[in-house]
Amino acid sequence: MTTTPGLEPVDVPVAPRARRRRPSPTLVVGVVLLAVVAAVAALSLVWLPYELSDTSGGRLEPPGPDHWLGTDTLGRDLLSQTMVGTRIALTVGLGATAVAVVAGVVVGILAALTPPWLDDTVASALDILIAFPTLLLAMLIVAAQGSSLWTVLLAIGVGASAVVARFTRILSRRVLSQQYVTAARTSGTGVPGIVVRHVLPNIWPSLVVNVAVLFGVAVLAEASLSYLGLGVPPPNASLGRLLQEAQGTVVTAPWAAVAPGLVIVAMVLGANFLADGLRDRFDPTRGRSR
Repeated sequence: MTTTPGLEPVDVPVAPRARRRRPSPTLVVGVVLLAVVAAVAALSLVWLPYELSDTSGGRLEPPGPDHWLGTDTLGRDLLSQTMVGTRIALTVGLGATAVAVVAGVVVGILAALTPPWLDDTVASALDILIAFPTLLLAMLIVAAQGSSLWTVLLAIGVGASAVVARFTRILSRRVLSQQYVTAARTSGTGVPGIVVRHVLPNIWPSLVVNVAVLFGVAVLAEASLSYLGLGVPPPNASLGRLLQEAQGTVVTAPWAAVAPGLVIVAMVLGANFLADGLRDRFDPTRGRSR
């Protein structure tokens, strides 16, 4: 079972084992891009060229031996800030995705198991939440609770959970309508057993593809919040704030915007390539139709 671009679950034929093990080029590119980003984020935990508060560099120095990516308007090393910003973006992206998946899967499965009238009520509530953009919901939560790493992470996760819940509900209802689930209920299998043995194993291939896309959305949301001044506060660096600070000097010192912009592009492209590669892997007919 996998999904079409319209996020509708469809049944697909099972591919031969050897063919399914062959990774697609998009999957490889996505994994490589995200692996490079993860390596930079991990390196920032143990080594930085300069402290974030170090302003010993000249104002808006171009890239050179002392500062490989140049300096900003305050003389701070852009490589150090970009490395820390990459770590924060990765942390928020993964954390927000985890929050959205856990909350969304639980709500979606519970909605699919409830009586029809309650299921329709939950579906309507999810549609109302989805009508509000994830970024707007996150902005409201951050503005009400204050700006911090964990507030931003939870705000983006909560904002995206409605999309995951709606998709999970659709997939779960389709699985629960199958004859083998009816047979399992007749044989005395309880709800937990049905969820663990039948629902989750059948929805995860379609769900994991959309989770990869959701990671890219979370990274963009974090960068947007930081750009608007609602992201992780200083002295921590964030990619969105680096872009905002470089906006005024993009003509005279374009290097200040290049590095954080490229990192954001790499993370989002990596997430989308990963999702596309996973979709090809779980749906072999899609790859053959190209």
